[in-house]
Amino acid sequence: MSQPGPPPAPPDPQQLKSALKAFRKRLKFMRLDDESKLGGHGAMTGGRHSGVVGIAPPGDFPKAVWDELVKQGHLKYLGHGLYQLRQP
Repeated sequence: MSQPGPPPAPPDPQQLKSALKAFRKRLKFMRLDDESKLGGHGAMTGGRHSGVVGIAPPGDFPKAVWDELVKQGHLKYLGHGLYQLRQP
């Protein structure tokens, strides 16, 4: 049997900051896209609010980054690869 190696080093703070910024940006665009769908609201109404709560994180960062952001309390894991931004 092979010996397990040392645990991987946690992601650096700059990588975590970049990942959280990318997550917020993707969530914003997903919500805007959901709100801009045609139908369901008239031209004279105020529109409708997005029902998007959780999203799959950008694939530019490894899972360890998202796990660390959950551990730090910035994100909440919803299951099935979806994450939600925690509100202060």
